[in-house]
Amino acid sequence: MTGGYPIDRWRDTIAAAYAGAQPLDAPAVRGAVEGAMAALDSGDLRIAEPEGDGWITHGWLQQAISLYFRIRVSATIEVGPFEYCDKIPLKRNLEAAGVRVVPPGVARYSSFLERGVILMPGFVNVGARVGEGSMVDTWATVGSCAQIGRRVHLSGGVGIGGVLEPPQAQPVIVEDDCFIGSRAIVVEGVRVRRGAVLGAGVVLTASTPIVDVTGTEPVITRGVVPERAVVIPGSIPKRFPAGEFGTPCALLIGQRKDSTDVKTSLNQALREHGVAV
Repeated sequence: MTGGYPIDRWRDTIAAAYAGAQPLDAPAVRGAVEGAMAALDSGDLRIAEPEGDGWITHGWLQQAISLYFRIRVSATIEVGPFEYCDKIPLKRNLEAAGVRVVPPGVARYSSFLERGVILMPGFVNVGARVGEGSMVDTWATVGSCAQIGRRVHLSGGVGIGGVLEPPQAQPVIVEDDCFIGSRAIVVEGVRVRRGAVLGAGVVLTASTPIVDVTGTEPVITRGVVPERAVVIPGSIPKRFPAGEFGTPCALLIGQRKDSTDVKTSLNQALREHGVAV
């Protein structure tokens, strides 16, 4: 048992069912899947967690979510005058959890919102986790299994991608004290490290060049935004058979100053680096 849960037994049972070695209607399989989902929903387990300077992903929990879809049957969900038909229930007991959800914001069962989270009319998908004091602003989406840290602001229309398969694939990770500007998109397991600022419209995939332009020569990395980095949309030239064209990239233009605390607006953080907003 780990943390009061039979983790080893659940993991082995879920892995066998995912591989087709055990039938989905077996009581042990249903019990393991339902137990894992309940533990995700309560925050006792999480899809990914910090380990040293990196993160570790628990692929068996991603498998549990996939199996949950297969063993569940769609049912009608009524919310006032609204009617839905889905396999996944909504989160319950939000007031007791100290979470504010503004209609028609939706958090699905197996996601976890820590105390003080504000969910505007946005969406938090299965297996995702949003840290204490964070804001998911209007029409922002937190994809399946994504990990959002504490005191993070996801501005209006932000798209945080999700992942369930292949199991063990790292989800999108946005660490503590980050500010993600309006309509920014972060997908494919990109990691945004503590305190970083993404300007409006930044698009980050696993292959998007992140170009550090603070030195005398550009330095290109991919997949990880450094701590306290200030990043804006940009483009870099690429030659095609039809000619040379600009392709999207992200420009790392500086570091967030110590004077720019977590409550300071994105506009102020960008102005400190001479970027018009």
